Amino acid sequence: MENMIEYVWLIVSTFLVVTILSFLTRKIITIIISNNSKKLFADPTNFLFLKNAIPFVLYSIGIFWVFQKIPYFNSLGNALFAGAGVIAAIIGFASQKAFSNIIGGLFILIFRPFRIGDIIEVDGRKGKVEQIKLIHTIIKDYQYQRVIVPNNHISDQMIINSTIIDAHIKRQIIFNLALNANIDDAIHIISTSISNHPLFIDERSPIEKENNIPPVTVKVVELSEHGIQLNAYVYVSSYEDAFNLKCDVLKSIKEQFDKVGIELYSANKLLPFTEE
Repeated sequence: MENMIEYVWLIVSTFLVVTILSFLTRKIITIIISNNSKKLFADPTNFLFLKNAIPFVLYSIGIFWVFQKIPYFNSLGNALFAGAGVIAAIIGFASQKAFSNIIGGLFILIFRPFRIGDIIEVDGRKGKVEQIKLIHTIIKDYQYQRVIVPNNHISDQMIINSTIIDAHIKRQIIFNLALNANIDDAIHIISTSISNHPLFIDERSPIEKENNIPPVTVKVVELSEHGIQLNAYVYVSSYEDAFNLKCDVLKSIKEQFDKVGIELYSANKLLPFTEE
């Protein structure tokens, strides 16, 4: 009976210590991230992955400690390892995906196909990376839904990262005009509306500005029996800015097109305005 009380106290105290250590360590890492990541220009992804891995590591150590200190658990563990090959195989098969997710998380941490805060697209779902956990990655899409993707699944997929290299992103907006539309007027309206938008970023070099190169490139890319296709190329700082700029300029450009009599067309069930 006395031994039983000691064992219960050992289990409770061990997991209490592990819980406190896990809480304190995560708190310390959170403070380090918030205070030093911007100051040191460090990527917070490594810190956040470590923060999410700490409970798993500490609780694993706690379980191992309890098994070593309690004779019954120790002998039970030895018996399982020695004679329960079938059970070990079942557990190994069940935990295979969990370990592959952990390895996938480590690969993400080492090779960095994306970081916390990056805009990525996986399996046609696009959003901002919120957290990279030990088993899965959490992405917030543009419907403000949290998409939870297993790390091993991400490792096997093609990832489109919109923000990993350049601070600015380039978007293309397509305008479909009727054949009788005045191209010069349309290009002037499109260029002026976009360049005057507060989210637009002027990527011209000083020499290009000195030579009066337009801030927005608008090109005629196709002439067909249905009409004229114009492509406008826009630089913005983020995917959200690209979406907001597009919505704003489409409205203002349509209103100005109506004033000067520029007509749009919709061929092959295309929308009058589309974006690649």
